[in-house]
Amino acid sequence: MERDEQEPTMSEPKKTKYDRQLRIWGEVGQAALENASICLLNCGPTGSEALKNLVLGGIGSITIVDGSKVEIGDLGNNFMVDAKSVGESKAKSVCAFLQELNDAVNANFVEENPDSLILTDPSFFSQFTLVIATQLVEDSMVKLDRICREANVMLVFARSYGLTGLVRISVKEHTIIDSKPDHFLDDLRLNNPWPELKRFVETIDLKTPDPIAHKHIPYVVILVKMADEWAKTHSNNLPSTREEKREFKDLVKSQMVSVDEDNYKEAVEATFKVFAPRGISKEIQEIIHDSYAEVGSNSSAFWVMVAALKEFISNEGDGEAPLEGSMPDMTSSTEHYINLQKIYQTKAEADCLSMEQRVKHILVKVGRDPNSISKQTIKSFCKNARKLKVCRYRMVEDEFSNPSVTELHKCLASEDYSSAIGFYILLRAVGRFAATYKKFPGQFDGGDIEEDASRLITMAMSLISEMGCDGYELPEELCNEMCRFGAAELHAVAAFVGGIASQEVIKLITKQFVPMLGTFVFNGIDHNSQSLTL
Repeated sequence: MERDEQEPTMSEPKKTKYDRQLRIWGEVGQAALENASICLLNCGPTGSEALKNLVLGGIGSITIVDGSKVEIGDLGNNFMVDAKSVGESKAKSVCAFLQELNDAVNANFVEENPDSLILTDPSFFSQFTLVIATQLVEDSMVKLDRICREANVMLVFARSYGLTGLVRISVKEHTIIDSKPDHFLDDLRLNNPWPELKRFVETIDLKTPDPIAHKHIPYVVILVKMADEWAKTHSNNLPSTREEKREFKDLVKSQMVSVDEDNYKEAVEATFKVFAPRGISKEIQEIIHDSYAEVGSNSSAFWVMVAALKEFISNEGDGEAPLEGSMPDMTSSTEHYINLQKIYQTKAEADCLSMEQRVKHILVKVGRDPNSISKQTIKSFCKNARKLKVCRYRMVEDEFSNPSVTELHKCLASEDYSSAIGFYILLRAVGRFAATYKKFPGQFDGGDIEEDASRLITMAMSLISEMGCDGYELPEELCNEMCRFGAAELHAVAAFVGGIASQEVIKLITKQFVPMLGTFVFNGIDHNSQSLTL
């Protein structure tokens, strides 16, 4: 069985080198990056820019697959090749350039056409942590998606095409412990205090005659007392309506004895923390009741811990997840604050110990080593138990052959989404165009651009009909723009799309932050972007 590693220790030179990013995803995240192996298919501007960001971030190893040679035109949109590279292997040239950016990265290249490799050697991809597939046509996307899912390899598609582009993740399942939400309520349990916190609160008198002491009662104590007082006169219920919440704020304000009491001002501002529902969120309820929470010998560490969490919530948690144990800054006497800190930390440690015991019990029950999930991993899980995320992605083939008609109609009818869905359809249509005519629409070959536009519109309308949206007509100007693009990869767009792709790769590998769902479509004409969940 796979064994979780202990908290990594990093050398000082490496800490200095990666200082800024360590502040975001920490040493655990950096270790995950350094242990990852990335394969890039096609090293044009989009792929090169995506890989450059990962190389600078300290990814473990890269392998570039591209069978083309550097041409004069590449010098205008790909900063990873130069004039000396013309006529040379593009994969070799880009690989050498990226290696110079960070010599700690193990860089390799394969001179082969990615489409051919997908057909002839599907087992090639099983050696990688993640594959970044750029500029692939629809047929190759579908085949590669099947291969990567079977090998349990994460996959990110990226494509830039003139002034538009897309990024799409394809993974069976992605579980996240440290989702790092932008805004999240402090886990203070003001509306559901445990016995030790209640006892501490009861030792403090809000009506103390000492004005200095009154100014230094922490707002946690004030709000726990006020919530208890309110519940006693409201059938054990907390404020729920707008009027009740206003009354509760007035009740807190009524305890002030002078206008300069910052602790009471903080309490009034934090009353919304009392109004939050008790117990766990709907999202966490869905996770603990997921079929994967019924664990077996092959279950991942995440689902084993979710199974333990489900037991904890039903037993010692009394409907709550393990306490996080941290406290925000607040106006308080040093003595009160330190005592509160100890109470929260002690409760968090006790909850974590209970979780650890439950995890070990479950591991033994399914025939696994009880120590195969480290204490550090369980501790991190407990700290983030209210922020767990599970992301599942449709197969590309399913999306292409059976898109959500409801979502499609919604996007087509929305002014905000109409250009995004239009470009999404046209990006698929140009692939079919290339498969039929052996060139992309608008590519200069002495042909007629108007004829290409007419052919593209026909293919796009056929695609729309297949998607179940008969009657919808694409704006003619969008089709004309796609022909004017001529399949060009503009560096500015490629850098943006490649940057988005590398950002999502980092989320997937570090298992921190929430990767985007659906297909991200960039519209460089109107300078906006949308995510389509089809």
